[in-house]
Amino acid sequence: MKYSIAVVEDNPQFNEKLKQYLEKFSKENQVEFNIFSFTDGDEITSDYEAKYDIIFLDVEMKRLDGMTAAQKIREFDSDVIIIFITNMAQYAIGGYSVGALSFLLKPLPYFAFSQELTKSIDRLKNKKQKSILIPSENGIIKINSQEIMYIESYGHDLNIYTQSSTYNMRGTIKRMEEELSDFHFYRCNNGYLVNLAYVSGVQDDEAIVGKYHLKISRPRKKSFMETLTKYIGGTL
Repeated sequence: MKYSIAVVEDNPQFNEKLKQYLEKFSKENQVEFNIFSFTDGDEITSDYEAKYDIIFLDVEMKRLDGMTAAQKIREFDSDVIIIFITNMAQYAIGGYSVGALSFLLKPLPYFAFSQELTKSIDRLKNKKQKSILIPSENGIIKINSQEIMYIESYGHDLNIYTQSSTYNMRGTIKRMEEELSDFHFYRCNNGYLVNLAYVSGVQDDEAIVGKYHLKISRPRKKSFMETLTKYIGGTL
């Protein structure tokens, strides 16, 4: 498998050092990388594309610092692994607010780098999820299937509900059902595709999904309940 890695570092020598580390790791571990290099936070956040698996992000940069860059990235990409690189350990606390996996301190020995990269790749391998790309006025937003509570269909449009936001996109619920078939999503009626992980109960003919009560159609109720029971019992 090939991974897309972004290096965001304004020091030319250290930027090159990180790329050399990646090339060395690639040879030692028989793993392929597509490496993208940036010299400041504003370079990667301008027209950001949610295509990276891991971002090595310097904290102290002249035009746009790493913390601010990470906040901008998280607006469009909740999935990418962010690893901060810094001279100062006190920045570590702020990193948790943007979901940083870890911090690496300069000067950075190869051993520490390789240990962190191994952990990140293992995390990517263990993730069983599907990313949904949603066009927006500011670009493309990527959300994980695990974040989606349910999807509502109306005509050729979809509303995608997460715990924090609602997104709108063109598409059909049938196509989305096919894309998410391996990730525990199930139709409770013609208009709703439900993430079974968020179903807290069933009342009469309604599935309780967070604060929402979604109608279960009569033709689908038996199969929906059977599938939900298997999921809860860990056999699905």
